[in-house]
Amino acid sequence: MRLAVNSTQKNLIGSQIRELRTARKLTQYQLAAKLQLQGYNFSELTILRIEKGQRLVTDIELKILCTFFQVDPNTLLGFRS
Repeated sequence: MRLAVNSTQKNLIGSQIRELRTARKLTQYQLAAKLQLQGYNFSELTILRIEKGQRLVTDIELKILCTFFQVDPNTLLGFRS
């Protein structure tokens, strides 16, 4: 299976993160602050760059975001069952 991905795009989860964040009425700053309170090193700029697809996301960060938003990785990666 071949993915249609922009050659400059560095992650597949950015748009899903933006949708989940805005559904919870959180700003990028608020999301970063909530993750920092849980001991994770996310800044507002990190969230912005993830959402725009400009930053790679590690597997650890994927797990952190899945836990925070209470979704499974397939949801963030755009796989549909």
